Amino acid sequence: MKTNGSQNQDYELLPQIAFRAQKNWRGHVWTFVRKKPLGATGGLSLIVLVLTALFAPLIQTFDPLLQDIPNRLHSPDSQFLFGTDPFGRDMFSRIVHGARVSLYVGLISVTLGTTVGTLTGVASAYAGGKVDLLVQRVVDAMQGIPGLILILALVVALGASLNNVTIAIAIAFTPRMVRLSRSQALMVKQEDYVLAAKTIGASSVRIILRHVLTNSLTPVIVLATGYLGTAIVTEAGLSFLGLGVPPPHPSWGGMLQFGARQYQEAAPWLTIFPGTALTITVFGFNLFGDALRDSLDPRLRGR
Repeated sequence: MKTNGSQNQDYELLPQIAFRAQKNWRGHVWTFVRKKPLGATGGLSLIVLVLTALFAPLIQTFDPLLQDIPNRLHSPDSQFLFGTDPFGRDMFSRIVHGARVSLYVGLISVTLGTTVGTLTGVASAYAGGKVDLLVQRVVDAMQGIPGLILILALVVALGASLNNVTIAIAIAFTPRMVRLSRSQALMVKQEDYVLAAKTIGASSVRIILRHVLTNSLTPVIVLATGYLGTAIVTEAGLSFLGLGVPPPHPSWGGMLQFGARQYQEAAPWLTIFPGTALTITVFGFNLFGDALRDSLDPRLRGR
């Protein structure tokens, strides 16, 4: 039993431990920035995207849905930073709110696909036998359909809306996560600490969640980061085809489709600004994902 003196010493050490943890965290961030400048640039662009999405109502200069016909197709100037569309809606405000749509679709779809796929893959690998065989046949059937075709079919069946697009993208990403997590779990389940947990009578649920799942997550996280950009591009493509977020809600893909269809020469800003926002976002996710993979993969960590 600890004495009062030893307890006081422990309390005195707490601020030092917290300071060291904060210092180590800052050191890891600085090391990442120094060794992976492109990845840090991508991460910075993602931070800007998140802040833009969170504070869109404060950043917007006009209501993104407000029509101002007298100022339709107004070229960019100090009042309308990115110009206006054929209905007089401010393009800057619409692009800012479009960041919310892109971030919502990317994060929710990848989170759903990663969660369901990882849990299914790990459970399938741990169970083995007929359960594993059945799960893999279902995955084979889903992967036999091209991803975009599957998403289009799901959106047509469910209807064009923000949530349905998100669900369709999540379903299309799930089989890949099942494959990756299963392959990792098959290796982890043979480790000594997993066999020891079985020997002492730990339950299957505890072994899966405590040992197999936690030690299979690194490649899953890396792949999920890369899929964020893919999900955003997919949503933009669906909106470009008229199957994504229904108008008048702002979507980068919808803006591109509207500008490219009729006003490419008369009002090029209708495609330039949403296209630039989409490009920067996707490049940011790809650069950050590549740097994260290099940092977490032991085979690439020294490069």
